[in-house]
Amino acid sequence: MPEIKIIGAGLAGSEAALCLAEMGISVNLLEMRPLRMTPAHGTDLAAELVCSNSLKSDLLDTASGLLKEELRLLGSRLLPIARSCAVPAGHALAVDRLLFAQKVTQTLQNHPRIRITRQEVTELPVECSILCAGPLVSDSLARSLQEVVGESQLSFFDAIAPIVSAESIDSAKVYAKDRYDKGEPDYLNCAFTRGEYYRFVDALLEGEQHQAREFENEFFREVDFNYYENCTPIEELARRGRETLRHGVMRPMGLERDGMKPFAVLQLRAENKDRTAFNLVGCQTMLRYPEQQRIFRLIPGLERAEFLRFGSIHRNSYLNAPRVLAPNLTLRNARHIFVAGQLAGVEGYVECMGTGLLVAKIIGEGIGMLPPQTILGQIWRRLIDPEQKNFQPVNANFGILPALDDNVRDKKLKKQLYSKRSLEALRGFLEEDDG
Repeated sequence: MPEIKIIGAGLAGSEAALCLAEMGISVNLLEMRPLRMTPAHGTDLAAELVCSNSLKSDLLDTASGLLKEELRLLGSRLLPIARSCAVPAGHALAVDRLLFAQKVTQTLQNHPRIRITRQEVTELPVECSILCAGPLVSDSLARSLQEVVGESQLSFFDAIAPIVSAESIDSAKVYAKDRYDKGEPDYLNCAFTRGEYYRFVDALLEGEQHQAREFENEFFREVDFNYYENCTPIEELARRGRETLRHGVMRPMGLERDGMKPFAVLQLRAENKDRTAFNLVGCQTMLRYPEQQRIFRLIPGLERAEFLRFGSIHRNSYLNAPRVLAPNLTLRNARHIFVAGQLAGVEGYVECMGTGLLVAKIIGEGIGMLPPQTILGQIWRRLIDPEQKNFQPVNANFGILPALDDNVRDKKLKKQLYSKRSLEALRGFLEEDDG
């Protein structure tokens, strides 16, 4: 098989490159950084995580945990690297993001069948390629893509959370505790009284924000300013009602201190193995930097916080996948171009890895459609179902799986049964495929 071009060394591109190379297929991985940087990236490393450092829960009674297990069975190359870079995060898989990116980059560089080319791709290739350019696809490549698919790309904006130094956190006010004490106390918790909570919410509502026009560029002049739900800025959530945060990302349930339940709690998650930096969980924002410093220092325990990274906003773009993708995840109007990652219409780190893995196995092994009982199989179906209307990026959730035959009311048990059914179906599929 001739060398495969992969455009973009993010999670999808890196996963696809390593999987194809292990199948004996040569890969040319093209990455435009550092020749041309994006508004969100800070390095030229492969698989740089720009939003959170969490790959979500590992538990099999969660959709994210099930998806990881599916990827493990399918032979993911990035998940083992992620686990080698894990930082304490309760039942979640969170990584030291710099170490993770460094290890992925080194693995790619050291593979004899992978060559990395630092180059901006401005037009879709004429040979077999995988497009993993990500949600920050360059203007020129976006134009070329638009010409091929025959319709405008859809766009949304994504906001990322601030990071503070550990030494600037008031240890007398915060406390370590995992929700309901289900695991190690990996999170730091900032407890609010009623008055502190409403003061914080009011400050969010009054804070000065960046405006959409500040992030426009030559190609994306006309774009609807909206958010994917999982990435909605904290101040936008506050606008939905003053109680929204304490019933959502700042809910206090299971986070009692000395037997007392706070009015609201904001959690801090370690950014690295040394726990020298912490991410403000759920505080993705588009507030201006001075406003972030003022408002987030209203959080109990962060009065003197040193910000190592402020939250920011960047453009995320994705294809209207059900309209433009063929069943094998190629462009209908350019059947030599496969698409994976966020540009294909998935949301989430592990979901991006999953599409990169899928495309690699389609190219290298001719794998057929995964069983409908699997999360990854259903994500695949969502991306190619032309009956869908008002498409939004899809992520792992039990709601996309076929209903269980059993009438089970216990929610946790029901999720465990979904996972059991999925993994049995996937193992059977793989055994049959090997045979």
